[in-house]
Amino acid sequence: MIRSADTLFARLFGGALLAIFLAHLLAFMWFHHYGPPPPPMQQGDHREAPGAPHGRSSTAMDALRPPPPPPGRAPFFGIPLIPLFFQLVTLVIAAWFGAKVLSRPVQRISDAAERLSENLDSPPLAITGPREARQAATTFNLMQQRIREQVQQRGRMLAAVSHDLRTPLARLKLRVEQIEEPKLHGQMSQDLNDMIAMLDATLTYLNEQRTSEVLQYFDVQALIESLTENAQDNGDDVESSGSCRPLKSQPMALRSCLHNLIDNALRYAGHARVVIEDSSDRLLVRVVDSGPGIPAHMREAVFEPFYRVEGSRNRNSGGVGIGMTIAREAARRMGGDLRLEETPGGGLTAVLDLPRV
Repeated sequence: MIRSADTLFARLFGGALLAIFLAHLLAFMWFHHYGPPPPPMQQGDHREAPGAPHGRSSTAMDALRPPPPPPGRAPFFGIPLIPLFFQLVTLVIAAWFGAKVLSRPVQRISDAAERLSENLDSPPLAITGPREARQAATTFNLMQQRIREQVQQRGRMLAAVSHDLRTPLARLKLRVEQIEEPKLHGQMSQDLNDMIAMLDATLTYLNEQRTSEVLQYFDVQALIESLTENAQDNGDDVESSGSCRPLKSQPMALRSCLHNLIDNALRYAGHARVVIEDSSDRLLVRVVDSGPGIPAHMREAVFEPFYRVEGSRNRNSGGVGIGMTIAREAARRMGGDLRLEETPGGGLTAVLDLPRV
């Protein structure tokens, strides 16, 4: 039993009923106007029609019947083609309209979920449509609000913890300076510096996650040339090659991603080469080095926060193991991805793959 006409089911069912009623009404009007075709008459058959005046043949009565369908509108198994065609068209239109009505709320929620994945501060979903669609939109907006509140609360908590830890760490650094034994002094200073670096990296990671940017056309080639020139001014061995058209991206996220990739190559290989490969549908930026590289089975693990590959890529070479995590998440916020490949001849190549939308 349908309790309300405000449900999606009631609207679809009512639309189907209306379509069927109109289709049958058209067929009824056609048959009422033209009537069924008269039965074939045998030659010499002059039976009188029931109730007809004596002497009046059925041939005279046939003249009073509605005319048969015009030529080209012959019946198909006793059913005229025109009402059958109208019925088919009506049902097809009703099915199309029903599918549109059914898919529209789902499409709206899908679009809102995609916007939410890119920006937690995206506008809430409009609460319109049938009752089920309004309930889904209300639940979606509540989920978005709770996710935003949880992320903000986590950021505030970690920022407070980081601030509170800096004070005792600063005091410890002052006390370490009073240690006269060089070996112990160096070990404790290194541990304190690592703790401070991890706090700074954690806050940077959280800030990167909270950052929301609007996609806009940006000159990627100019950005890469600027990063290359800045690194060269600092005495680093960095070069770039290739060209590309402007790309629709998030400038801050793109800068953060490329900066971390170049910094990673400089830290572990001492040099970096940035290669731009542009095409009609994608933009590839390769940051190539010929350093120690990473084994194939460990390349995916380096994107985990604070993960370090033992051996050449360790704490002594700098970094706390979060740069690649920030770079990949920045790439994915722009709709792309980041992967690691082996450089021909040895080394590591970071491939930034961005779509042209």
